[in-house]
Amino acid sequence: MPSPIVFDVETKHSFREVGNDTRKLGVSVVAAYDYGTDRLYAFRETELHNLFSLFEKASLLIGYNSHSFDLVVLNEYYVGDLFKFEHFDLLEDIKTLTGRRYPLDDLVRATLGKNKSGHGLQAIELYNQGKIDELMAYCKDDVMLTRDLLDFGTKNGYILAPSPKSKIKIGVEWKKIVDKKRTGGNHNLTLGF
Repeated sequence: MPSPIVFDVETKHSFREVGNDTRKLGVSVVAAYDYGTDRLYAFRETELHNLFSLFEKASLLIGYNSHSFDLVVLNEYYVGDLFKFEHFDLLEDIKTLTGRRYPLDDLVRATLGKNKSGHGLQAIELYNQGKIDELMAYCKDDVMLTRDLLDFGTKNGYILAPSPKSKIKIGVEWKKIVDKKRTGGNHNLTLGF
């Protein structure tokens, strides 16, 4: 049965290396959490066909800054069009609500009391050093933090963001969005035949 998938992409190159062209960043690894099976996956660039099989069976793709980053990078590898899949970007929703683009680390720290284990440039360095197991662990960690933030917002109707004096509460309606797509939907097939 189709279920939501939370995912995150790490790349081989930095924006500086590719002249700020997101499409040229290249995938090093992708991690994905499947709500339907309660399984966490990690895929190398050569294994993306397995990721796309998961995506095609998902009821909803969920990410953080995924619309303007992750999907753009991944779409270069997919035969169809990933932008036609049902998709929810937590960062886009938060920006719509607050007018600000908060880093994921700021929100998980304020809301969950957790920290990211690194950042994107460190992930590129791990790739360049051939430390793929560490890179996969980092990417999986980001996916689980995104999932935990989503679950908190879904359950409580709000998340927290840091502010100079304390924390601010951001009301979210993620439960409606996720529940609407939790068990329904068709397969995501976008090929032209």
